[in-house]
Amino acid sequence: MAITRGNSLLAALPDKEYQKLLPSLEPVSLTFGETIYDPGAQIRHVYFPTDSLISLLTLVEGHLALEVGLIGREGMLGVSLALGINVSPVRAIVQGTGIAQRMKASRFLLEFKRSAAMQREIFRYTHTLMAQVTQTAACNRFHVVEARLARWLLMTRDRVQSETFRLTQEFLAHMLGVRRVGVTKAASALQRQGLIRYSRGNITIIDGKRLEAAACPCYEIVKDMHDGAPG
Repeated sequence: MAITRGNSLLAALPDKEYQKLLPSLEPVSLTFGETIYDPGAQIRHVYFPTDSLISLLTLVEGHLALEVGLIGREGMLGVSLALGINVSPVRAIVQGTGIAQRMKASRFLLEFKRSAAMQREIFRYTHTLMAQVTQTAACNRFHVVEARLARWLLMTRDRVQSETFRLTQEFLAHMLGVRRVGVTKAASALQRQGLIRYSRGNITIIDGKRLEAAACPCYEIVKDMHDGAPG
């Protein structure tokens, strides 16, 4: 399995810095539904997704889950290591099957400490991830399910770079913090408007522009924060 710079964070590094990391990067396959971290678990590896997608979930009363962040090819799972924290504050679960480049935590810390370029990119990404988490918390509280679902589908599309992906109603309900009937109503409304096609867990975005119009403003806010972050 060949290693490529499919991850934007790695791609932003100078070639010399990237070459130093290359021997420590291990391509791994991530499978939908797989749990990578649990809250309080020690972070033994960091992950740089290429075409995979990872959801960050916060747990309430030990079992109820709500998505607070989404990590794809733009970032990295395990940024708390850069802040001196070696345990995960959230559950990290694979939302989209695909490949990620994995590195041992000890090696990451070594490279991070000696590379100013890596520090700059990791801190920049940490800022955008914090902004995403903050905006998502507000979105979950104040916006209707249909607009939140539209936002969430667009964020998924941007990270997997595909108009088609597979997601079950049960998984969507966990991501949005609503009952399955709420997901069904919201998805049906978007489908009736001709924005998506949704059948047996297979979702296809038909009209991305109109779906953006149907989404809450949080989508553009987070997207602009990421696109406008200095390199």
